[in-house]
Amino acid sequence: MSGLKLLIASDETPPLSVLAVASLAAVSLTVHPTLTPTSPPTLVLTNGTKLRGTNVLVRYLGRVSTTILSLYQRDAYETAQIDEWLEYASIFSSGSEYEGACKYVDGFLLHRTFLVGQSLSVADVVVWSYLAGAGKRWESLMKSKKYQNLARWYNMISNEHAAFLNELTVAYSKKKDSAPVKTKETEQGLTSNKQTVSSRPEVDLPDAEMGKVCLRFAPEPSGYLHIGHSKAALMNQYFAQRYNGKVIVRFDDTNPAKESNEFVDNLLIDIKTLGINYEKVTYTSDYFPQLMEMAEKLIKEGKAYIDDTPREQMQKERMDGIDSKCRNNSVDENMRLWKEMISGSERGLQCCLRGKLDMQDPNKSLRDPVYYRCNPMPHHRIGSKYKIYPTYDFACPFVDSVEGITHALRSSEYHDRNAQYYRIQEDMGLRKVHIYEFSRLNMVYTLLSKRKLLWFVQNGKVDGWDDARFPTVQGIVRRGLQIEALIQFILEQGASKNLNLMEWDKLWNINKKIIDPVCPRHTAIVEQGRVLLTLSNGPETPFVRVVPKHKKYEGAGEKATTSTKKIWIEQADAMAISVDEEITLMDWGNAIVKEIKKGPDGSGTELIGVLHLEGSVKTTKLKLTWLPEIDELVPLTLVEFGYLIIKKKLEEDEDFVDVLNPNTKKEIAAFGDSNMRNLKRGDILQLERKGYFRCDVPFIRPSKPIVLYSIPDGRQVAKG
Repeated sequence: MSGLKLLIASDETPPLSVLAVASLAAVSLTVHPTLTPTSPPTLVLTNGTKLRGTNVLVRYLGRVSTTILSLYQRDAYETAQIDEWLEYASIFSSGSEYEGACKYVDGFLLHRTFLVGQSLSVADVVVWSYLAGAGKRWESLMKSKKYQNLARWYNMISNEHAAFLNELTVAYSKKKDSAPVKTKETEQGLTSNKQTVSSRPEVDLPDAEMGKVCLRFAPEPSGYLHIGHSKAALMNQYFAQRYNGKVIVRFDDTNPAKESNEFVDNLLIDIKTLGINYEKVTYTSDYFPQLMEMAEKLIKEGKAYIDDTPREQMQKERMDGIDSKCRNNSVDENMRLWKEMISGSERGLQCCLRGKLDMQDPNKSLRDPVYYRCNPMPHHRIGSKYKIYPTYDFACPFVDSVEGITHALRSSEYHDRNAQYYRIQEDMGLRKVHIYEFSRLNMVYTLLSKRKLLWFVQNGKVDGWDDARFPTVQGIVRRGLQIEALIQFILEQGASKNLNLMEWDKLWNINKKIIDPVCPRHTAIVEQGRVLLTLSNGPETPFVRVVPKHKKYEGAGEKATTSTKKIWIEQADAMAISVDEEITLMDWGNAIVKEIKKGPDGSGTELIGVLHLEGSVKTTKLKLTWLPEIDELVPLTLVEFGYLIIKKKLEEDEDFVDVLNPNTKKEIAAFGDSNMRNLKRGDILQLERKGYFRCDVPFIRPSKPIVLYSIPDGRQVAKG
């Protein structure tokens, strides 16, 4: 959205909250200090209509956001919560109540990531703006570490949206600190070089009308939802929210050989996981009777014919632009054979129904495409009622039109078939549906073909569709990806039509920024080669201290740490220590290693040292994780994953089986601190000095290890 003017009083700076929401919502503003003193900020819309008041402007900008889903529009309860925060936020502008407000919000955020719900809203942006606008006062409170939850939340928003908010706050600070002199330059806009506040490109649906847009997300129930489908689903929701429209979920169930109720059920689970708000669920099979009627209508009008040409010959004729021998059969003959197809007779099974379009068209998709094929297999919803099924090419333009779809979003790989889609709708005499293309999401070292993913499942190369090595929604969530990271990753790409091969590192880096500020810290020691360090002046009897699970986030809770005379350290750490070296034992203090015993192969077998708790942790080179020698330690299996293939991108004629990765899973036996007995499946944690993990199998009994899946952090070479 462009062309909006923000009018402010000549002696005022523009409200940062309005500028910040506009920037995040991809709404371009120019600031004009033309109002009389004490006048409220005013937004002039493109039609000349004016809105007045900071909170009114913020709500409007949140509603028309084209980049962040649900910035303001939520269900009734969450929208009311947002409004409540907008009213409360003004307390930050009161000097005497500023710190009291900080204390209140800090307590509120103890167990929360956002002020409202599970994603960013204008409530977060407005409160953030008041803090950012306070300048040095807020900076001093940050340095004091007095309000850790509030600071964690503030930094999360600042980091996640740094590309827009950093530049904005710098420009705002300069404007605020300068004298409010009206100049030609200030009338042209706030930002430097006469740029508007938002630089995000805006994309429009063709001929879209506010409140009348109807979209559909139409997966085939032949597999689970993967990251590529996620982009299509989220783009539909993005445009539906932008135009105050709706989304229909439609299962394109026209191929009974590949489809099942299992896939339908899990696709609905995945759609819910993504937070897609849909109007209703429909099935292409709901329209089978009407589709058959339409096929007969086209036969009778001479726009379709029955063809019994063998498949390979038909493909060759289409490539060469050669008419089928059946193309000019009579309507009566076509109807006779059509009935044979419907009955599934031996003769009917030899036939298919083709559209009579143009066999010489340069666009080969228009060379008499197949509309119907025989398939005697039972359908997962309607059993054996039908022996014929429509193709996607035939069913999609029909159902899109009769369901009231205004815009069909399709990935650009279907570009050459757009002409076919429009021609079939024209022959059917149906309302035209607009096609909007966006680029398909492709990831390095990743297969997104459901046929190829099914091969991995059927051949036992993975444990199922939710395997953590799979690019399915269930797979990457099981790996430890937070769904808000996936949504942010996809929406940052926008509705671009440019084909890109995306790196997993960027997605995992976004994920790390979400989990790092809040996930608890634990300790694990690899079992193989672990070494005992005996502290000669250590405690004769174990003693327990309670420490935070996260030093900067109280909401992570507390854990018990046991100190003993003998402690376990890892082999690699033991080999890195020199005799008489002072080391730091994390969460305890310093120790000096006096003796190192080694085995015949040169590996460490035992260390002897003394505690030196008065030593400075700043002077030691090695800061080591350790575990006490107690029976309460829990067994762990740490699982690392690799890519399923060893090539970044497959060529079109390349067989994926030739580039399979033989080593896609590595399991490491370890021991963890006793607090990990309380982990639940799905919990995210950080193992100190090892990285982030997701609990896949929690503690059941001492003989059965806790299974932790390694989560890439975006800095390393992501292995899956």
